[in-house]
Amino acid sequence: MSVARQVVRWTATFGIAAFLAGAGAAAAQTAGDARLLVLLRDASALAVVDPAAGTVLGQVPTVDGPHEVTASPDGRLAFVASPSDGISVIDLETLTEVRRVDVGRGSVPHDVRFAGGRLYFTVEGYKAIGRYDPEADEVDWLLGLGQDGAHMMVLSGDRDTIVTANRESNTLSIVDGASAGPPDWQVTTVPAGGQYPEGLDLSPDGAELWTATRNDGGVSIVDIASKAVTERLELGLADPNRLAFTPDGARVLISDSATSVVVMDAASRTEVGRLDLAPNAVLVRPDGAVAFAALRGDDRVAVIDLETLEVVSEIATGPDSGPGCMFWLAGD
Repeated sequence: MSVARQVVRWTATFGIAAFLAGAGAAAAQTAGDARLLVLLRDASALAVVDPAAGTVLGQVPTVDGPHEVTASPDGRLAFVASPSDGISVIDLETLTEVRRVDVGRGSVPHDVRFAGGRLYFTVEGYKAIGRYDPEADEVDWLLGLGQDGAHMMVLSGDRDTIVTANRESNTLSIVDGASAGPPDWQVTTVPAGGQYPEGLDLSPDGAELWTATRNDGGVSIVDIASKAVTERLELGLADPNRLAFTPDGARVLISDSATSVVVMDAASRTEVGRLDLAPNAVLVRPDGAVAFAALRGDDRVAVIDLETLEVVSEIATGPDSGPGCMFWLAGD
């Protein structure tokens, strides 16, 4: 994008003062620096944030009512899913939507994960997960799960195991052999052990899956080898909607969208801290030092020091923006 066009985009979105501040921050950074992608749910847009400066560098309109975001590791493309409006494919260099993926009428796409050059996504309306090839611009497979509300999902590091949280069926689907694709995969349906499973994450070693169950405020722990819930944590949370391990597997952060960010010790299954925030989503930085909590009602993202468990800074995302799902894009 030319400098002139970038000036027009930034000033139209943020005003001249914000442009000058953002341009100065951008000039101080190298092209390889990390970026935080923040989905602005209420504004139907994606914001690109300089996490070091705590400033929004630019934003781009997306599908209407966006819910989840991911990106390719090379920082070239982002993908934003909307249950009502398909999947936006966004060029992060030019900050433009380059295409819209229509998965099908009534498909209700929701979660998106990028791995191995492909975009994996859930489609609640089809009770399935799918895979999209952005180079060929085609959905190259769909896998039916036979469960209602296939909402969130997580992939193992080798992409061979996919787990989905099926909210209305109160189950989890564990897909083995996913990297080989059809017909060699196998799907195991596991009762979630609680009501309305949603946020979930695999431990870094791939041995355990934790899932928060929104309607009863607890967490179920699944042993991946035996494919069964082996422990149940009755935490009494108000609305736990997202969950994430730290990279070392030592802690689990739970986003209780009504009241707090809860930090659990993964080994002892005990609470070690709680922050008085009401996050719509939580993201742990890959180095494990910092977490980000998206405060949709306050139009800001809180930056949490995971050693002291204190909010050390905030990132304003603009009036009526409603920040939600986030994605960390590593620099070179």
